[in-house]
Amino acid sequence: MERALEASLRRYGQMSPVVVFRWHDRYELIDGFKRLAAARALREVSSLCARVIEADERSAKAAIYSLNRVSGKPSELEEAWIVHALVRDDGLPQVDVAELLGRHKSWVCRRLALIERLEEAAQAELKLGLLSPTCARQLVRLPPGNQDALLAVIRREALTTHEVAGVVDLLQRAPSRELQQYILDTPREALLQAEGRCLPSRDPRLSGRGNEVWKRLGVLLELLARMERWLTHDGRAAVTPKDHAVLAPRFGRLAQVATSVAALARDFEAA
Repeated sequence: MERALEASLRRYGQMSPVVVFRWHDRYELIDGFKRLAAARALREVSSLCARVIEADERSAKAAIYSLNRVSGKPSELEEAWIVHALVRDDGLPQVDVAELLGRHKSWVCRRLALIERLEEAAQAELKLGLLSPTCARQLVRLPPGNQDALLAVIRREALTTHEVAGVVDLLQRAPSRELQQYILDTPREALLQAEGRCLPSRDPRLSGRGNEVWKRLGVLLELLARMERWLTHDGRAAVTPKDHAVLAPRFGRLAQVATSVAALARDFEAA
């Protein structure tokens, strides 16, 4: 993204102004952080056009959220830090923050929990992008004293978000410390036992054609699980920018096909 912006600035110049507001005799940036970073990387760009808006500190934070929603959906972590700043730094009630951002109060509560109910190690990994917001949402379902243990398991086993959710369910229902430790030591085995089955290569209840579909589903689910683990724990960090440019269209196609297959699979299941 940064290199694409640099190329665009170099070739076409600035297409849209950054947005700032005046605060304590200086201008603070609200929208255009990536454009500013790209401009700083280019020697030939010495200044940027800016649009100045009238805002206090609270409304400026709301503007960061609103402008990012227009230009591209902000990440859950960005949303969480904006909510955290409005509630804890500015002292706004959660109901007022919900009204200010145009969201439901339960949304504000979830975003606040994403920051405040995570232990320090998980917060640090979330900030660095080593822990996905989806996994973080599962971690906050556990008491703080149990989060570090599961975080270590997520790293060790490269658990998918679906597997993390299942492990959290098992930990919450476990009646003893011994069973909790078993779940943490062998999470996938515990998940299979909870389901009461493994996935054999064939099922005697099915016809020959049905078993062909069963086998294909097993292969597909395994490949998708591997891809989910890779995207969750490696993703862009594992490839070069040149690799990413070549792979991006295929991942776009994957997302498109996966969405279509998911809809068709739900229709099949409901039939």
